[in-house]
Amino acid sequence: MTKPKVLISDKMDPNAARIFEERGCEVDVITDHTPEQLAEIIGQYDGLAIRSSTTVTKEILDAATNLKVIGRAGIGVDNVDIPYASGKGVVVMNTPFGNSITTAEHAIAMIMALARQIPAANTRTQAGEWPKKDFMGIEVTGKTLGLIGAGNIGSIVASRAQGLKMKVIAYDPFLTEERAIELGIEKVDLDTLLGRADFVSLHTPLTDQTRNILSRERLENAKPGIRIVNCARGGLIDEAALKDCLESGQVAAAALDVFESEPATDNPLFGAPNFICTPHLGASTTEAQVNVALQVAEQISDYLVNGGVTNALNMPSLSAEEAPKLKPYMGLAEALGSLVGQLAHGNLEKVSIEREGAAAELNGKPITGAVLAGFMRRYSDTVNMVNAPYLAKERGLEVSEVRQSREGAFNTLIRVTVQTAEGPRSVAGTLFGNDAPRLVEIFGIGIEAELSGHMLYVVNDDKPGFIGRIGTLLGSHDINIGTFNLGRREAGGEAVLLLSLDQKIPDDVIAQATEIEGVKLVKALEF
Repeated sequence: MTKPKVLISDKMDPNAARIFEERGCEVDVITDHTPEQLAEIIGQYDGLAIRSSTTVTKEILDAATNLKVIGRAGIGVDNVDIPYASGKGVVVMNTPFGNSITTAEHAIAMIMALARQIPAANTRTQAGEWPKKDFMGIEVTGKTLGLIGAGNIGSIVASRAQGLKMKVIAYDPFLTEERAIELGIEKVDLDTLLGRADFVSLHTPLTDQTRNILSRERLENAKPGIRIVNCARGGLIDEAALKDCLESGQVAAAALDVFESEPATDNPLFGAPNFICTPHLGASTTEAQVNVALQVAEQISDYLVNGGVTNALNMPSLSAEEAPKLKPYMGLAEALGSLVGQLAHGNLEKVSIEREGAAAELNGKPITGAVLAGFMRRYSDTVNMVNAPYLAKERGLEVSEVRQSREGAFNTLIRVTVQTAEGPRSVAGTLFGNDAPRLVEIFGIGIEAELSGHMLYVVNDDKPGFIGRIGTLLGSHDINIGTFNLGRREAGGEAVLLLSLDQKIPDDVIAQATEIEGVKLVKALEF
């Protein structure tokens, strides 16, 4: 078996290359390249490990004909065109937890630096002054810290701040009351936070909803003398407004590690009173740099070797431990999606994926992704689990998931239903022996079949002699039948025939099959 090949295109801890090799990947380390040089070589690789120096553009992705996964050693993925990568079927991962402690500690350091005006006091002391009376600080003990974002990093900041005897409140739409109680913090709305907090620390990603979340209006209406720290993402604060508020004293002090435009060699905040900044150092510790490098190597290797998906930004997570158990289910789901996609007619607007019995207890997102990967092949021959949901969304396909814990005739069952002009059409399948996918129902007719290779689907009247006639036709064209599967609604009613063939059936043979007495529909299938 050929080993997956990975390129490390940015400088990172050398142990990352060792992990790739130990986990069954071939790895090259090629850094300091131009975009043109990267485009020339990227077609050789299945995986790409980057930091912030490499920019993965449309041009790079177009040249990456074998690429399956991009792993960013760190949190920010501004240097990857994620929508275009998704359309190309490339998984994009980051390592959001490798530098969490480091970033949280930097935020705490910024809070302390603001409270005691340490940078300015250091500069003047080293200049030969002794300006003791000019630097009257404040204690953080008993002060209120307002967190905008209480996820992984924000929760660590909360813990550290509580150790400093600060009261912590938080604004986070995704923070549940139960989680807030667990963290020992108070959940509030944004206006309340800005009206009560002595210090504000931002820990939220930059999205359309969070851009300029600290706008001019919010800064001007905040508690007078508030102190602001941002070690998250540039663009969360209106920088021009922050400068004005610092000059007026509405904001007592501010500390930024990130800027809207980086590298920030020129910024309106430079020189503002009571303003300190660092050059995006949140993740810059020895421990964090090692951690994110090792994590990205582990994640990429797990995906390429075992199918595990961790910290992906454009695909449901699937742990390396889950992958072997889910693999047969995903094979079944993809085959069912492909079957209904090939058989259903017209423009389909809705698809429902139902899981029963043992299947209902599993991680449903990868199963849904596999169904869509099979189904969307009716529209594209380059579809996979990564880009299928995006293609479905582009076509306006409504996708619903149903989980039924009850167990019916089968211990485990997946059913895929589409809405057609003639009404709902569904197919269902199960696993035999926990690892052998089988079709067990097609459009309401019970039938047992393995979905693979070249197949022929026939709908016909249940009349004597039909099987002989279809077999004779195929035999006359030297088309060998592998398996023969039958189902019917009732004796003498509508019947279904599903054949596996040793070769693809020619169009002229299909045309001849439609002329056989009693035939209603003939369709070639490919799996």
